[in-house]
Amino acid sequence: MRDSLLLALAVLAVFGLSLTDTFHFDDYALFSDPAITSNSGWLDVWRPWQTRPLTWFIFWLNHRLGGREPAGYHAVNLLLHLAAVLILWGLLPRIIPRRAALIASIVFALHPLVSEPVLNVFARGTLLATLLCLMSLRSWVAGRRWIAVLWFGLALLAKEECVSFPIFLLLLHFSISRNAAEFRQIATMLGLSLAAGLRVLFATVIEPGLGAGPQAGVPVSAYLAAQGVVILRYFRLLVFPWGFTAGPDIQVPSVWVAAGAWLVVLALAIVAARRFSRAREGFWFLGGLVLLLPSSSIFPAADLAADRRMYLPMIAFAAAAGLALRAVRTRYVLVVAALLGLLSFGRAKVWRDERSLWLEAVRSSPVRCRQVTRRYWQTSGAPQAVTISIPPLAPRFS
Repeated sequence: MRDSLLLALAVLAVFGLSLTDTFHFDDYALFSDPAITSNSGWLDVWRPWQTRPLTWFIFWLNHRLGGREPAGYHAVNLLLHLAAVLILWGLLPRIIPRRAALIASIVFALHPLVSEPVLNVFARGTLLATLLCLMSLRSWVAGRRWIAVLWFGLALLAKEECVSFPIFLLLLHFSISRNAAEFRQIATMLGLSLAAGLRVLFATVIEPGLGAGPQAGVPVSAYLAAQGVVILRYFRLLVFPWGFTAGPDIQVPSVWVAAGAWLVVLALAIVAARRFSRAREGFWFLGGLVLLLPSSSIFPAADLAADRRMYLPMIAFAAAAGLALRAVRTRYVLVVAALLGLLSFGRAKVWRDERSLWLEAVRSSPVRCRQVTRRYWQTSGAPQAVTISIPPLAPRFS
C-alpha cells in the first residue's frame, strides 16, 4: 500500500502540471467532430467506420461534462496513466521478483517516453488501450482467460495499435512453461485483432483525413525503411532520455541505412532470445518489440515517428529495465527515479502551451515544424493569435 501511494504521488507531482495546460495540435479537431459535440454523439461514435469508438465515447462524455474546458480532458488522461501505473505495479510481482517489479513500475510511471500520451489529450486512445491491455494481462495471469479476452476486445475499441497483444501473451506462456496449452482464448484474441485490422483498413479507404494507410502519403516500402531507424531512436531515448520533441524530424533513409538499422534490431532480438525463459529480460525485450511492431513496421502513418507509440511497449521494456537493475543499490535507484521525474517534469513544462511546444519544434526540427503547421491550419477551433517570433519559420495561429 505504501509503495502504491508513493507511486501515485510521484505521478501527480510530475504530471499534475498538465491540469493547467491548454489544448495542443489535433486536440482542437475533436470539437469539429459532431460525434463528440452533438447530443446524439454517444450513438454516432459507434458507426462502423469509427476505428476507436470507446475512446471517442469517452471524449463525448468529457464534452458533455466540461464543454471545451481543457482541465477536464487533461484530468482524464492523468487518471488513466495513474491507473495504468498502479495496475502494472499490482501485476508484475506475480511474474517477476518484487524489487524488479517496483523498479519497472517507477520507470513506466516517470520515464519521459510516456509523457506525450499523458500530456496530449488526443493521444488518449493510447492510454486507454494500454490500461485495458493491462487489465487483460492481469486476468490472464490470474487464470481468468475469457475475462482477459473481454478486456482485450475493449482495448481494440480504444485503439487498434494493440493488435499484437495476443502474441505477447503467447510469448509469455512459452517463456514461463514451454508446454502446450489451451490456446482457444489466444486464437479468439487473434481473430479480434484481425477484425480490428480489417476495420482500420476499411476506415482508411472511406473516411477522409485519417492520415494512415492509403491516406498517409507514405508508401509502405518507405515507411518500413524508416522504421528500423525509428526503433533504434526509441531505444536510444529509453536508455538516454534526452532530445525529445513533439515532432521528430525523421526522413526516409537510404536502402543501406535502412537495412543496417533493421539488422541491428534483429541482432538485439537474437541476443534477447538467449535470455527468454522464465520471463527474464530477454522475454520482456522481445515482448516490447512485438507490442511496438504494429505501429513501426508496414502499416504507414503520416508521422514516421511518434513517442506516444512507445507507451504500450513500455510496460515490457520497463519490466526488462527492472530486471536489469534489480541488483543496483536502492540509493542509485532513487537517483534514477529522481532524474526520470525531473526530465518528465521538464517535458510537462514544455507542453504547457502552444508557444513552448512550437519553440522547441522550430529549434529541433524545422522541416517537421512546417509539416505540422500545415496540418494545424486544417483543424478548427484553434486558439486566437498566438505568435512565435522565430523568423522565418514562426507560424501564426488565428
